[in-house]
Amino acid sequence: MHAITYRAYGTPDVLELQEVETPTPAAHEVRVKVYAAAVTTADTTFRRGDPWFSRLATGLRRPKRPILGTEFAGVIDAVGAAVTKFAVGDRVFAASGVELGAHAEHVCVAEDGAIALMPAGLGFDEAAALAEGCLTALPFLRDHGRVGPGQSVLIYGASGAVGSAAVQLAKHLGATVTAVCSGRNVALARRLGADRVIDYTQTDFTQEGRRYDVIFDAVGKSSFARCAPVLKDSGVYLTTVPTLATLWQMLWTRRRAKRAILAFTGLRSGPEKARDLGLVAALAQAGALQPVIDDRFSLSQIGDAHRRVESGRKRGSAILCVAA
Repeated sequence: MHAITYRAYGTPDVLELQEVETPTPAAHEVRVKVYAAAVTTADTTFRRGDPWFSRLATGLRRPKRPILGTEFAGVIDAVGAAVTKFAVGDRVFAASGVELGAHAEHVCVAEDGAIALMPAGLGFDEAAALAEGCLTALPFLRDHGRVGPGQSVLIYGASGAVGSAAVQLAKHLGATVTAVCSGRNVALARRLGADRVIDYTQTDFTQEGRRYDVIFDAVGKSSFARCAPVLKDSGVYLTTVPTLATLWQMLWTRRRAKRAILAFTGLRSGPEKARDLGLVAALAQAGALQPVIDDRFSLSQIGDAHRRVESGRKRGSAILCVAA
């Protein structure tokens, strides 16, 4: 099968399109023919091997898993001998977790892993985009922010893959949502359901005099120190980007009223993620969730996909189109 591989850390130039062995599913695994996969900030971080502590997961000197990619969608084309939950021909969306491997024509996933039937009526690219954004945004908001009816939530970076999902999910959870994005994305944030939209190039949300129950920094561009003055008592600052400063703030604020929280949502168990994918599918079919896709790239354009993600300008997900 064809796959995107990397054998050393570095620029997008280290990525290569190669022929590798097609995997065979184990007894309790299914094999998915991948039609679309998300290219994420995690992929670009792992490819660079920077920050250095990311190598604790990927390999200190060189990558130990040569194929990147986590969230994907496709069709099951083989099942292990003991599989009972899925069948050949099922259209699924899934996340491969720490094993990665989704930037390839085939990937195997445990039937009890992070896999669910795709929402009816969605394309593979749309399903992969929903998996990317929602599997991060949902646990942050629901489990760590404890977002619920009547709360005020600010989403910083509301037009990215995670941010666009967060706006919609926060509304689903009953919150009043303020979205922060650039001027060119204001209309998108409103379309996704934000109650208020702030163009950060024109207005500093920390100087408005408003306070929030939860501030979700979906792009890691703000900080707890900056946001703390506009958090309500017992307010929470959530961030997706691990830094030493954030880790220290988590420890320092652990027993304080206002807290900083960083969560490694990708490390959740497969069954937990599968339940969330089922919820995402139901919400999408009900029209309460819509995918946002920035652009689509072929396997041969993988370098361009990584550069687009690293530009910080993408709107929604960058999607790798694997199979025709």
